[in-house]
Formats: sequence, structure tokens, C-alpha cells
Amino acid sequence: MSNESPKQSKREFAIERETVLPTTPEEYWDAVTTGNAGWLWPMEAPEPRVGGAAPFGSTVLAWDPAHHLIIRSDGPEGWFNQIEHLVETRDGGTTWVRYVHSGVFVDDWDNQYDGADKHTDFYLHTLGQYLRYFSGRPASYVAVDAPASSIIPDGFAALRRALGLADAEQGDQVRVTVPGLAPLDAAVDYLTPHFLGLRTDNAMYRVFGRNAFGAPVAVAVHMFAPDADGHGTEKALRSWLEEVYT
Repeated sequence: MSNESPKQSKREFAIERETVLPTTPEEYWDAVTTGNAGWLWPMEAPEPRVGGAAPFGSTVLAWDPAHHLIIRSDGPEGWFNQIEHLVETRDGGTTWVRYVHSGVFVDDWDNQYDGADKHTDFYLHTLGQYLRYFSGRPASYVAVDAPASSIIPDGFAALRRALGLADAEQGDQVRVTVPGLAPLDAAVDYLTPHFLGLRTDNAMYRVFGRNAFGAPVAVAVHMFAPDADGHGTEKALRSWLEEVYT
């Protein structure tokens, strides 16, 4: 019997989206290079040149401001992860974007691809909300994972019930109460079987039903009020999530 571990299987993937957003190419460019905390998560801006350093050890392969951006990471045995943005002006003050996330997944390909594919739609929707309602505003960011006990088939549904949103639909105006936070008057701007987006006048709350992909449910908040209390928000969310999944 061989003591060698089996080789990991790997396959390339490409997740491609095209969309038209209510913004200018310049605002889009700023959002994906320096404004990530407002819709994704905080990260250092890439060096503004081809060959420049970019977050997570990646490299800038294309840098044509407001038109074309490629950032790529490479690893051993052909592994890579690449993000590309193609950006064009359209009529009526809008911008056409082609977004491509490509790379290699190792093992559990179907589950990883399914998770990345669905996360892409949620992140790009959040980017559109940021550009429509909060573009250019400084953002504070908080993200909290629920306990491991949330990794159950109805983990996401349990959180919706705790929020009083079990029967909510996208487009609804709702009031949500979380202990330790002021009541939230929000629009349900996104709702699928695995994701929920709530938008207030000064924040976006993003709920990730990652229990469907073998990870804990998570909540992220993009806060745009100058006096936003990131520490207090994180503490309140963590305590509340622990109660929900006790």
C-alpha cells in the first residue's frame, strides 16, 4: 500500500458578468481600486502601473484608468486567481462593465464554483448599490461570522426569522431590531435563498448564508455615517449571532 497522499484535483473556472451601472467610468474605477471598503472589504490600493503590487500578493497586469484593469495572483503547479474589469461609457450617464473572475479551484470544484458564482452576483449588486447611493463616501467596515453551529441546512433561514424577515421580499421597506443597535429602517435591496441585503440611509447590511457552502453564516456592514461606531456594531452583532445560534 502506498503512503503517498492522493494528488489534489484542480480545474480552471471563469465567472463572467456584464452589466450597465448608473455611474461614470471614473467612479467605477475608483470604487474597484480605492473604494473597496464601501462594497467589498477594505484592502490596499494596487500600485497604479502595469507590474505594480496589488493586494494579497497579486500583480497588476493591465492598468488603463477608467477602462481596463487586470489583477492576478500565481502559485505553484499552475494555480492562479485573476480579476478583470473592462469599462466603457454608455449613454445617459451610465457605464458598461464586463467583469471576469478566473482561476483554478483545487478539490470540491462544484461546491467552490457554485459559492463563488453566487457570491459574485451579490458583490456586484452591492457595488451597484454603493455607486448609486454612497459613491465616494468614506466607509467603515465590519464583518462577523456566526458560530459554527450555523452550518446547518436552515442556518440562513434561522437568521431571517430572528430578524423578523422570514416573509420579506426584495423591495420591501422594513424595520429591523438587533439588540445593541439602533432600530434599522431599511430597504430589502437583495434577497435570494442564500443572501440578504438591507440598505439604510447610512449603511448597507449584507447577510451571507454560507451554511449552504460549508461555512458559517456571516454578516458584513458597510457604514457611511461619519460617526459610525464600528467597534460597537461588531460587538452587538457578535453577541446577537451567538444568541441566534445557541
